[in-house]
Amino acid sequence: MLTYALGLVAAVLSVSLSWPQVYKSCVQRRTSGLSATACALGVAMPIGWISYGLLAGQWLQVMTNAATGLTGLAIMAALLITQPRLRSRAALRVAATSAGAVVAAALISLGAAALPGVSGHAAASVLGTLLAGISFVSAIPQPLALLRDRHLDLSGLSPLRWRMAAGACASWMTYGIVTGQPALFASSGVGLISAAIVCTVLHRRRERAVVPVTRIIRPVWRDSVTTRTPAMAGV
Repeated sequence: MLTYALGLVAAVLSVSLSWPQVYKSCVQRRTSGLSATACALGVAMPIGWISYGLLAGQWLQVMTNAATGLTGLAIMAALLITQPRLRSRAALRVAATSAGAVVAAALISLGAAALPGVSGHAAASVLGTLLAGISFVSAIPQPLALLRDRHLDLSGLSPLRWRMAAGACASWMTYGIVTGQPALFASSGVGLISAAIVCTVLHRRRERAVVPVTRIIRPVWRDSVTTRTPAMAGV
């Protein structure tokens, strides 16, 4: 019962966490601060975990990552539409290289499972290990972009999305421990660290952006000035 509850909480958070960013990026058209590489991996990593879920028979993984993959695709599209410089060949090459590696690993694993003598669980184990390793790389771009440029405009980042991401990763990490899935545990642990860094940076930048309210002091000279009326002047 506890395992099911953990998986359900993790799934709900994972499905919901991207929607605040979807609203900010697609509706408000604010994408400043988003990393193109991180957004591309936000589309590719769900594809990898969907393949993992199919091979391991983890349907909760399949449904959850199908939803997160669609929202990730919406965010990536909004980023490319609102920032034309990211549509250059060089920028697209960097983003596509990292995402393509994940998709290729997923396709190879699915193809290997179709071969005689290769079980789905064995292919899932290999793919999970690869995804866990890639998660170390995929967790770097967004925090690195924030830490590298201290004057970066962060108005396009949703703090709620990253707080929910931290909760989702913590839930998946616990779920991975309970169910004995080291790949899921390792991947979620790295995601938790990444989300915690982003949340910390956003919180500190927001505190610095608050303008202190200055106290208005009445000039002293007004207390020492006597205003003479016509009656006082003898008129």
